[in-house]
Amino acid sequence: MIENNELAMNLESRLSFEEFRKEVLNDYRLACDSREISLLARKEVLTGKAKFGIFGDGKEVAQIAMSKYFQPGDFRSGYYRDQTVAFATGIATPEQFFSQLYADPDLKNEPFSGGRQMNSHFATPNLDKDGNWLNLADMKNSAADMAPTAGQMPRALGLAYASKVFREVEALHTYTGLSHNGNEICFATIGDASTSEGHFWETMNAAGVLQVPLAVFVWDDGYGISVPRKYQTTKNSISAALEGFRKTEDSNGFDIYNVKGWDYAGMCEVFEAAIRKIRETHIPALFHVEEITQPQGHSTSGSHERYKSKERLSWEREFDCNVKMRSWIIENAISDEANLQAIEAEAKVKAQEARKSAWEKYIAPIKAHVQSFIAQATPVAAIAGADADMVNVAIRDLQHNREPLRRDILKATATILLKHASLKADPAIQALQQFYDSYLQEQKDTYNADLYASGVNSALNVPVVPAEYDAEGITINGYEVLNRYFDQLFTNNPKVFAFGEDVGKIGDVNQGFAGLQQKHGKDRIADTGIRELTIMGQGIGLALRGLRPIAEIQYLDYLLYGLQPLSDDVASLQYRTKGIMHCPLIVRTRGHRLEGIWHSGSPMGMIINSLRGMHVCVPRNMVQAAGMYNTLLQANEPALMIESLNGYRLKEKLPANLESFTVPLGIPEVLQAGTDVTIVTYGSMTRIIEEAMVTLSEIGISCELIDVQTLLPFDIHHSIVESLKKTNRILFVDEDVPGGGTGYMFQQVIEVQGGYRWLDVAPRTLSAQAHRPAYGSDGDYFSKPNTEDVIRIVTEMMQE
Repeated sequence: MIENNELAMNLESRLSFEEFRKEVLNDYRLACDSREISLLARKEVLTGKAKFGIFGDGKEVAQIAMSKYFQPGDFRSGYYRDQTVAFATGIATPEQFFSQLYADPDLKNEPFSGGRQMNSHFATPNLDKDGNWLNLADMKNSAADMAPTAGQMPRALGLAYASKVFREVEALHTYTGLSHNGNEICFATIGDASTSEGHFWETMNAAGVLQVPLAVFVWDDGYGISVPRKYQTTKNSISAALEGFRKTEDSNGFDIYNVKGWDYAGMCEVFEAAIRKIRETHIPALFHVEEITQPQGHSTSGSHERYKSKERLSWEREFDCNVKMRSWIIENAISDEANLQAIEAEAKVKAQEARKSAWEKYIAPIKAHVQSFIAQATPVAAIAGADADMVNVAIRDLQHNREPLRRDILKATATILLKHASLKADPAIQALQQFYDSYLQEQKDTYNADLYASGVNSALNVPVVPAEYDAEGITINGYEVLNRYFDQLFTNNPKVFAFGEDVGKIGDVNQGFAGLQQKHGKDRIADTGIRELTIMGQGIGLALRGLRPIAEIQYLDYLLYGLQPLSDDVASLQYRTKGIMHCPLIVRTRGHRLEGIWHSGSPMGMIINSLRGMHVCVPRNMVQAAGMYNTLLQANEPALMIESLNGYRLKEKLPANLESFTVPLGIPEVLQAGTDVTIVTYGSMTRIIEEAMVTLSEIGISCELIDVQTLLPFDIHHSIVESLKKTNRILFVDEDVPGGGTGYMFQQVIEVQGGYRWLDVAPRTLSAQAHRPAYGSDGDYFSKPNTEDVIRIVTEMMQE
C-alpha cells in the first residue's frame, strides 16, 4: 500500500517534471524561432529589401540560458548579436526585429531607434516627455546598442556601479522606482575578438576594484570576422588570460566561469548559481561561453567559407547549439521527434508572419505617399507647355516600383519641378511644390530630429534666474565659489555624485571639492583610478539609471581617453533612440590657459565636432560655471563643463542665491559695449582681451566684447550679428588651433547668421599656433594669443 505522503511526492515529482518539460520545450521553441528569423532576415538583405544584416545565429541556446536569470530592474549592455536575448527577455518581438531590419522610421513599429540603427540594436526608454523617470526597477532594461566593438563595456561598468550606490547610499533607498535596494545586475555581452579592445580590459579591471554586480558574457566563436582567436588573445583563451584577476578570499577581483555554448543544461546550472551570487554579493563575474558557432558567418557582407576550413565547418554543423539541444531533449526523453518537428515547422511559419507583418507596416505609408505624389503630378502633365512624357514616365516609374523609397518620391518631384521652373505660376505646379515642401519637411523631422532633448527635458527651456548679490556679499577665490556651491548641491540633492582622479580625499587638484568627501561620504564623492574611459562609463551608467553624476576628467587634454564613449554613446544617444532614452551626464574638466603642453588644452574644434548632441559650456569664471551647473541639473541632457584653469584663484563676488541662479545656454553676454569692432571669444581669453581693450581705448578704438559662454549651443538668438550690424568689423579669438574653435564661430556668425552682409572689412580670426603650447611663460606667450596680438589685429582692421 502506498502511503499518502509518498503519493503526494510522486504527484509533485510528476508535476515538477511537467513544468520542467514545458520550460525546456519553450526554450527550444524560442531557439528555433530566433534561428528561423536569422535565416529569413539574411534572405531579406540578399534580395535587397534590407541594406545590411548581422545576426545571432549560433548563440541562441546560450542567450536563452542567460536570459532565464535576467530580472526586472536589470540592465543589458550588449552587442549586435543579442537578438535572442531581446526575444527571451521580452525587450523585442520578432516583428520589431524585422521592422528595424527594414529601417522603419515609425517608433510604433520599431520602438528602439525609429529606423536609425541597423538590426539588433535595442533600447528601452528611461524618461517620459514630461521629464519623469520611468519605473526602471520593474522593467527589463536595455541600454541603447552601438556598433563600435567593446563600446558597450564602459557604460556596463556604470550601470552596475549604480546598483552599488543604490545599495550603499541610504538617502537613495526611497527611490524605489529606480532600484530595489541595488539588487539589479548589469548583463554585458561581447564577442570574444572584441575582448582585445582596451575598453574591455579597463572595464574588467575597474569592476574588480569597485566590486559591482556586473555579469560579463563572452560569446567565443573562435574568430574575429576572419581572424582566428590565436591571433587575438594571449594563451588563446580570454578566461586563461584573465586568470590573475580571479577573486580569492583575501583579494578583490571577479569570478570566472567556463561553459560550453551548446550545453543547455550545464549553462542553466552554472548561470543560476552564479547570477544569484552576483546579485547578493555584488562580486562581478566573467562567463567565458566557449564552442559557439556562427552558421551564417559574420554578416551579410561575405561568406565564412572563405576563411574556415572544411574541418571547422563540419565541427560547427555538429556542435550547432540548436542541434545539440535537440539531441539532448530526445536523449533525455523530454520530447519525441514528431513534437520537435512540429515546433521547428511552426518556427518557420512564425518567422514568415513576423516578416510579412513588419514589411506591410513599413511599405504601406510609402505607397500611400506615392499615390499622393501621383495625384499632384498628374495635373502637371496636362499643362500647356509641360513635358507630359517626362512627367508620365516619372509617374509610371514610381507606380511600377514594388519597393519605393521616400527619396524616390522626392527625387521624382524635384525633377519635375526643376524641368518646369518656367511654369511655376501655374496652380498645378504650385500644388506640386507645396506637396514637395511639406513632404520634405516631414521626412526631415522623421530623420533629423531629436539630437537634443525637447520640452521640460531640454536645458534650453530651464527658466533664467539671475544671480543676486547682497550689499555685504563677500569676494572669494573662484575655487571657493565652486566649493561652496558643491557643498550646497550635495547637501540638498541626494541624486548627485562626483568621482574622478583625486576628486575625493584631496578635493580635486584645484580644490573645488576640498573637504567635501569627509562631509558627504566616500560613496558620493569618490576617487578613481587613472582610467578616463571608464570614468566616463561610470557616469553614463549612473545617468541612464536616474542619478545625476558629475564625472571628472582632470585636465581637458586627457579627454581624448574618454572621447569615444562620449561621442559614440552619449552624444548620439537621444538621436539614435529617437528621443526615448536620455543620459543627463555632466563631465567636469578644466582647460585653456596654463603653461605646458599637457595641461593647456583647448581642442575645441575636435570637441564641438565630435560631441554634437551634448552641450559644451565654456564659462569664463566659476560663478558662471555654478550657474551653468544649476541649469544642467534642472534638465535631462548631457554636457561638458570646461572650467578655466587659470581662474580658480581669481577673486569673484559670491552670489546670495548660489544654488538657484541659472545661466542660460546659447545666450552670449556682452561684457563691454563698443562701436568700432566686435570681438567674440570665451573662457580665459576674455581676460586677455579685456587687458588689450584698455590700450585700444586709449588710442581711440571702441571694442564690443562678447563672451559666447557656450559653444554648443551657439548664440541661439543670433545676437552676435546684431553687434556686427553696429560695428561692421568682427574678430573671433580663442586658444584652439587655427581653423578650430575660431573657424566654427566664424562659420556660425558669418554664414549661418548672415553676418557677411554687414562687413566693411574682412573678418578675422586669432587662434593659437598649430602646435601644442610650449612650456613656460615665454612658451605660453608665443604659443597662444596674447594681448599684443589682439591689439595688432584690431588696429590693422581699423586701418583697412
